[in-house]
Amino acid sequence: MNTRSQFIVSVLIVTAAAAVTVAFTRGEPSAAEAAQEGHDHAAMLAGMDEAQPVRLSEADARRIGVSLVAAEERALTFRLEALGVATYDETRLRVVNPKVEGWVEHLHVDFNGAPVRAGQPLMDIYAPQLVSAQEELALAARLVREAGTERASENAGALLESARRRLAYWDIPGETVRRVEETGEIRRTVTMVAPATGVVVEKSVVEGDRIMPGMVLYRIADLSRIWVEVDVFETDLGLVRMGQAAEVRFEAFPAETFGARVTYLHPTVSLDSRTGRVRLELDNTGGRLRPGMYARVTLASTAGEPTVVVPRSAVLETGERALVFVEGADGSLEPREVRPGRVSGREVEILLGLRAGERVVSTASFLVDAESNLGALTEMSGAAAGADSAAMDGMDHSGHEMPADTVDHSGHVMPADTVDHSGHVMPADTVDHSGHVMPADTVDHSGH
Repeated sequence: MNTRSQFIVSVLIVTAAAAVTVAFTRGEPSAAEAAQEGHDHAAMLAGMDEAQPVRLSEADARRIGVSLVAAEERALTFRLEALGVATYDETRLRVVNPKVEGWVEHLHVDFNGAPVRAGQPLMDIYAPQLVSAQEELALAARLVREAGTERASENAGALLESARRRLAYWDIPGETVRRVEETGEIRRTVTMVAPATGVVVEKSVVEGDRIMPGMVLYRIADLSRIWVEVDVFETDLGLVRMGQAAEVRFEAFPAETFGARVTYLHPTVSLDSRTGRVRLELDNTGGRLRPGMYARVTLASTAGEPTVVVPRSAVLETGERALVFVEGADGSLEPREVRPGRVSGREVEILLGLRAGERVVSTASFLVDAESNLGALTEMSGAAAGADSAAMDGMDHSGHEMPADTVDHSGHVMPADTVDHSGHVMPADTVDHSGHVMPADTVDHSGH
């Protein structure tokens, strides 16, 4: 190895040894230093959330698009929008079911969706009880006609009325009853008719089925008027009232708006969706609206008491608080915490923190907020830097504190409590450069 290589290796070894010595000498920071460092860091983070007043020149405000509006005090009009579904008017829904046991011989209405009129034949059924009732009716009518005495006529009349009531209780049409009385003809089947005008929305019987009393054979809905069931969020239920007018739009007729009215407010709120159900009533004389259609509903409501109103764009939500930037007397934009209320379209009511007439930033608020937070961060960073500079005064090269009367390594006389080359304090009996202890009146190797 040549002389140059030996020199380089020596330098590397000395450098490494010096680094190890500094690391061991400095050691871990004290508890007080760690606490102070954490406090400074927390203060800086807190300062980032402390918005500061902002001053913008007229050119800067125009460049970033800042505009101001005055807060107004007035009654806010709310337009509540919600989704709903068209359904049957349950008060106009009729069920057809038999009151006797029998069999279906023939269906006159044999598919769902068929329109029917009140009194229109639905089916012919065979029922032994109905055959017997017809026979009793025919016999009573004949006895009335053939009665020779007043007493016999009264008894026959009572029997005739009983036979009529029995058939009426079983929903046998009056026309059938009159035909049996007049002709005495007994038919094997009896026709059941529709009880109301509407549309068959459910059919659960086919020809040949055996039917039992109470069995649902048809459901008939009158669709000349329908309901729209709307789910309204819990926070908006206070804006809905009975009899309130509403506008309804359907996807099938996007260019049309249908008038409706609130007819019922359900007394419960869904625990899953946190919504309450509201019922609207619509006229459907033309029959174009059909149950199952999705509807978009708009309800207009005016708040009773006037309140302070600003544009929604003026309020900055941070998650924990809401801010607006208010124009000060000197033209600066001052951040102010407010409590927003209900929202209507592009406006929001302010419950606390703002007075009517005060001018607030309505556009580019987020840019003003960024500038405000940047100023706060710069101020906190400067304070932290000053604190660090002050803390470094009175520290030696290794970062340890030095007594006020300690001098450097230039060889000048130091007081009794001195420091060694690593920065540690030594008593009056000091050590020389080799590490041996020397009395107070002993000189070092330099002759001092």
